[in-house]
Amino acid sequence: MKQQQQPHAVVIGGGIGGLAAAIGLHRTGWRVTVIERAPSLEPVGAGIGLAPNAQRALDVLGLGDRVRELGAWQGRIGMRARNGRWLVRTDATEAERVYGGTLVMLHRATLIDLLVSALPEEVLRTGAGARLADPGSTGRRAVVTTEGGDIEADLVVGADGINSTVRATLFPAHPKPAYAGFTAWRFIGPAPARAFAPHETWGRGGVWGTQPLKDGRVYAYATAWLPEGGRAPDGEKAELTRRFADWHDPIPELLAAVEPDAVLRNDVRYLAKPLDVFHRGRVALVGDAAHAMTPSLGQGGNQAIEDGLVLAHHMARVAGPAPDADLASVTGPSATASVASFADRAPFADRVPFSDPEASADPAASPCPAAFAELSAGLAAYSAARVPRTTEVVRRAARASRFTHLTSAPLVAVRDTLVAAASRLGPDLLLRSFSSIADWRPPQPPYAAGTATGAPARSVRAPDAGTAGRQIGDGR
Repeated sequence: MKQQQQPHAVVIGGGIGGLAAAIGLHRTGWRVTVIERAPSLEPVGAGIGLAPNAQRALDVLGLGDRVRELGAWQGRIGMRARNGRWLVRTDATEAERVYGGTLVMLHRATLIDLLVSALPEEVLRTGAGARLADPGSTGRRAVVTTEGGDIEADLVVGADGINSTVRATLFPAHPKPAYAGFTAWRFIGPAPARAFAPHETWGRGGVWGTQPLKDGRVYAYATAWLPEGGRAPDGEKAELTRRFADWHDPIPELLAAVEPDAVLRNDVRYLAKPLDVFHRGRVALVGDAAHAMTPSLGQGGNQAIEDGLVLAHHMARVAGPAPDADLASVTGPSATASVASFADRAPFADRVPFSDPEASADPAASPCPAAFAELSAGLAAYSAARVPRTTEVVRRAARASRFTHLTSAPLVAVRDTLVAAASRLGPDLLLRSFSSIADWRPPQPPYAAGTATGAPARSVRAPDAGTAGRQIGDGR
């Protein structure tokens, strides 16, 4: 019998979800190529908040503690009214008690650099466009077309963002992302002279958020209910100043200090109609390509990281011996059995060969039909795990967007009164409303409990499980 060939995955898109998937696949034995059309991996955006759910996924990828060292939230935080009145106040200790972890706020570029550092240099191809030409099937690899020629792949990961061409190729009849009704501005600028508590402020038809970064700068974001496609003739800093300069401190000072070209503006769009599955043939979608959502819960990048980890988890069995010992110890039963967590890694000899070993020693040999069945079952398990969860997060984010962008003054007053009253009656009620998202645990250890600074171990109901009532491990 000839040596089994290492399967090859091509990731189209070098953003957060694509890199997370690439790391997971690499660590479970796949040969990976990431193709990014931009000349360098410089993310469009400003800051990103990583909630405990994403941090647990990063723990499995070996990066959780490094992320937490970059800026775990400390002290008080809350929600405010436009005049500065606190509607809700809580602190990092309470959030850690409720969620099993706290928020890490960092620059997107810092996160991208960290993800890239976990991959071999030869994995990344920047400045190269890529198009899915054939999604593949039994006996036929997928084909990705690039300027340098076609690439055959055993698996293609579509991580090409909200305007995904991979999604359009797989599901051409599916509706395009819809305008959510509001636009968003973001910037990173100098900190104000006086210290402040991180906050999100709800006004009439608009939201402002201010979060300090560990490097001493501040990440700020704002949204406003506006028609689609607008742009300020005198620049977006001027537009922000008109809309928010009379809000509470430190907002006016932040606006005065920011450089005009540091302000980014994007209309907010999302997949209002969810996909039924995230895969077809030999192709899987992750991140915004699969489930673009509004930013109102801060979960877009977090869900993309979850996607990458869960996809790699369900692709582990079709790979050869994993180069990474930590993740190599956690595979398990065939994905055809269920979408439950892997308990014990199947020996390499028990795995289905990806190419027919008797047919050819050529790496381009036709895929083994049995291997495609295993891969197909793994992709189905990935969809079964991720579609229900992300669909619910998309729905809740859209609902939160409507709640925070009320334009009627009486309704805004009622909203603020109810939120403040709920906070007084039970300070952790609003925190608990987010717990079903932040509580997520990966389908395999190590959890945060297995790292130096992670959250306490505990058994929880697996929100991703395809089998109702299944429990996942306690993190040991």
